[in-house]
Amino acid sequence: MNALRGLALLLLFQAAGEGLVHALALPFPGPVVGLVMVLPALQWPPLRAPVQAVAELLLGHLSLLFVPVGVGVITHLALVSQYGLRLLLAIVLSTWVGMAVTALALRALLRGRGVGAGE
Repeated sequence: MNALRGLALLLLFQAAGEGLVHALALPFPGPVVGLVMVLPALQWPPLRAPVQAVAELLLGHLSLLFVPVGVGVITHLALVSQYGLRLLLAIVLSTWVGMAVTALALRALLRGRGVGAGE
């Protein structure tokens, strides 16, 4: 029951993010704005427990979330064969860029806390 409450809370934050994006004409996706709103709200323990329950449930069944992607790839096999190399290049490059940005952000955050490689 706690996981269901957590899912409802996450969906409410997503809807609130969508509402803000539409009301303020922001150039961001609504779910991203909702996620940013969730982060400070997780400091409140009554909200943290249900969200933790749904997160553990979703992570426990994460492999099931890849089934629709696999079905989509098989359904559009002609497109994959036509654009496969370009898709692979885009996936690899975006992964590398994401990892590099994450590493640089972590380095900056650790430097701000006084933690360095030589310490």
